[in-house]
Amino acid sequence: MARIIGGLGTSHIPTIAMALDRGLRNTPEWQPFFDGYLPGQQWVRENKPDVAVVVFNDHGNSMFLDRMPTFAVGTAQEYRPVDEGWGPRSIPAFKGDAEFGWHLVDTLVNNSFDPTIIQEIEVDHGLQVPMELFWGRPPAGPEAAWPVRVVPIFVNVIQYPIPLPARCFAFGKVLRQAIESYPGDERFVILGTGGLSHQLQGARTGFVNPAADAAFLRDIAADPEKLAGWSREQYVETFGSEGAELIMWLVMRGALNECVAVIHQHYVVPTSMTGAGMIVLENR
Repeated sequence: MARIIGGLGTSHIPTIAMALDRGLRNTPEWQPFFDGYLPGQQWVRENKPDVAVVVFNDHGNSMFLDRMPTFAVGTAQEYRPVDEGWGPRSIPAFKGDAEFGWHLVDTLVNNSFDPTIIQEIEVDHGLQVPMELFWGRPPAGPEAAWPVRVVPIFVNVIQYPIPLPARCFAFGKVLRQAIESYPGDERFVILGTGGLSHQLQGARTGFVNPAADAAFLRDIAADPEKLAGWSREQYVETFGSEGAELIMWLVMRGALNECVAVIHQHYVVPTSMTGAGMIVLENR
């Protein structure tokens, strides 16, 4: 039986990719942020997951406001980096797991979810950045490849109305059911991405809330039902309009056991006008 070995939560800020591409990783401004991920990378190396389910949102690069599914599941064999305005990044394409993607879609439909099925799409920094933060960039060369297969789950946190936090948490529970009913012995890790607190427009441009971010990192492990019970308006008020991305972490947390161990967590503020955080959770 396939099983979930843990969950990873992380910001997916686009300037992180810029810093990596420009060789800024060890500069005084960026080193504190990147060093905080070293224990997470060590956990990934030690636990060797076979499949990474990445929960993120497209940022108007492969989807736009004329077609914005609430939930979508990737069933492609490969996901290439999209051009976000300055050319595709020189990183390898991500190998998909189409077989599990279809199994997940079937399980979701059987549990009264109706996801959009995506068989061809390019992925932006919402997926690229988390993968590089935890797995590092594969060595250059014709054989360069990521060491895990990827199953992307897209969540609409861009176009109103976004899904309820409780609905994201429930989605995670069905994701767990899909994995545990999947034949084989694959080891899955779930990535919830986005946030933490930030607002990029309007009267509160530049808003961050470190106290709320710290409470979220605590509660996502210890009391996720509390966070799932919040309204969407509470997320926007507490974390900023773009900080509402944190509902995607609830998909990851819903897929895990009720009891989890916090292996590592890290927080830096601000990173590109964003409270940037991560957490490594292990099933107990």
